[in-house]
Amino acid sequence: MTNQAMKGVGAAPGLAIGQAVRWRKERPEVVVTEIADTDTEQKRLEKTVEEARQQLRELRQATLDRMGEEEAGIFDAHLSFLDDPAYIGEMKNRIRNQKKNAEAVCQQVTDEMSDMLASLDDEYMRARADDIRDVGGRLLLLLSGIQPFDPTRLEPGSVIVADELAPSDTAQFPPGIAAMVTARGSKTAHAAIMARTLGIPAVLGLGESLERIEEGDTVIVDGESGDITLHPDTETQQQAEAEMKRQREVREQALKRADEDAFTADGHRIQVFANIGSPADVDAALQNGAEGIGLFRTEFLYLENDHWPTEEEQVRSYRQVLEAFGDKPVVIRTLDIGGDKDLPYAELPQEENPFLGHRAIRFCLANPDIFKTQLRALLRAGVHGNLWIMFPMVENLSEIREAKTLLAECRRELEAEGAEVAASIKVGIMVEVPAAAIYADVLAREVDFMSIGTNDLTQYTLAADRGNERVASLYDASHPAVLRLVRQTCDAARNAGILVGMCGELAGDPKMTAALVGLGLQELSMSAGAIPEVKEEVRQVETDPARQLADKALQAEDGSQVRAIVEKGKMN
Repeated sequence: MTNQAMKGVGAAPGLAIGQAVRWRKERPEVVVTEIADTDTEQKRLEKTVEEARQQLRELRQATLDRMGEEEAGIFDAHLSFLDDPAYIGEMKNRIRNQKKNAEAVCQQVTDEMSDMLASLDDEYMRARADDIRDVGGRLLLLLSGIQPFDPTRLEPGSVIVADELAPSDTAQFPPGIAAMVTARGSKTAHAAIMARTLGIPAVLGLGESLERIEEGDTVIVDGESGDITLHPDTETQQQAEAEMKRQREVREQALKRADEDAFTADGHRIQVFANIGSPADVDAALQNGAEGIGLFRTEFLYLENDHWPTEEEQVRSYRQVLEAFGDKPVVIRTLDIGGDKDLPYAELPQEENPFLGHRAIRFCLANPDIFKTQLRALLRAGVHGNLWIMFPMVENLSEIREAKTLLAECRRELEAEGAEVAASIKVGIMVEVPAAAIYADVLAREVDFMSIGTNDLTQYTLAADRGNERVASLYDASHPAVLRLVRQTCDAARNAGILVGMCGELAGDPKMTAALVGLGLQELSMSAGAIPEVKEEVRQVETDPARQLADKALQAEDGSQVRAIVEKGKMN
């Protein structure tokens, strides 16, 4: 039977045709045995934990090099479990007290903790259940000596089919994978985020329908609509191939003009910048036509070290990026770290909900020595380019003023030491807390620019954890409530005479470009791969119709209606 249609959740855009390959996770059969020498068994577990830690660190580094800091940071939660006394410590206790083998207690403790986390009311903690299952599975494979599925044997053009894919699976995809399809998952799942970064079309949440796809079947995957066509006939396959060709041509055309500045059809300049997670991302940003860096996440310096990074270490990294972009703006975000990160040397306290906790500017102001080391490094590196400093998670005026006071203090200290310091630096904030958007008119008087971080702004506004599949349908950056906060921030910036940009995932969605311009954004920053197409979209925009489009979007009932309005406006 040809042209069998299935419907899932479109999680990563793009159209692909390929042959289905089952991603089979090895699941060791655990046999409970009694252990006489518990000390030796505990040491066997400790050795396995260290092997798992090394694997995860290597996986994190490979992900950082290939995708960037945000995606690599997914593995910090995995690493933190390996240091958790309630997890690994409990396994050791049971080996000693129950005299059971390491495999048995590993499975037992992992199942108990994942079930417990999945049952909690707190959305963030429920999402950690997937992380601990992934870690437990890794430990069991190492303990049993079973070799995991080898992704290197996957052929180019393969459509990966799996019940569920963990971020540690997606991170190992070799080049040339056509698409991925799963029974469970959502567009906010970590694996989906990675697929979007890699440019791999993905449809998740197929449920039992996935069983209809067999090894070697030809499959058409539409990662935008969530449509799957199994056993396509010749005509359907030819139509899909023609559309894929058209999309490639559009992409190639956009790449040809990527180095050109982006002006709307009626001559308004919109700056298009790149988000990066480390200096390793610079080449991709330049190759895709980035006019600057709209968000340089500095957490990699802290996460890849076994100590607080020194001033000199930081200067070297910042200078590398600043020199690469010359006189183009480089917006460097100060440390955004909290209880969700694995920093063994920092001994950060665990928090029930670290995303609403002691993190980012709150942590930095409470730890001025750590903060001042970074500020001093930024001031010194600033002589090598066009530095803009951005403070994250700002919620009130006193935070801005205190941060600026410390920055001025660092400047005076460096000048007294005879160090060369950047003469002029712009200072701004991320608008990612609803309070900051609501009274942006007040905050705007204290800064040179504001950048809207829609990822966190969306989850805080809609009370929907972007990493939790159970509330995935609620997390929508195009929700009218979020867009109203964007408009309010843009109006405040315009009235204050300062620049306003956006560095969240929404900025890199070419379908929303006209609406974002209409809302009043002057700068858009995104993953490097999205830059050429967004620039092309900017060139099609006329500002007056874009404002009218944005006004209609703000009156919509929900995010899906917003997208329908935007799509209709594009067709007119």
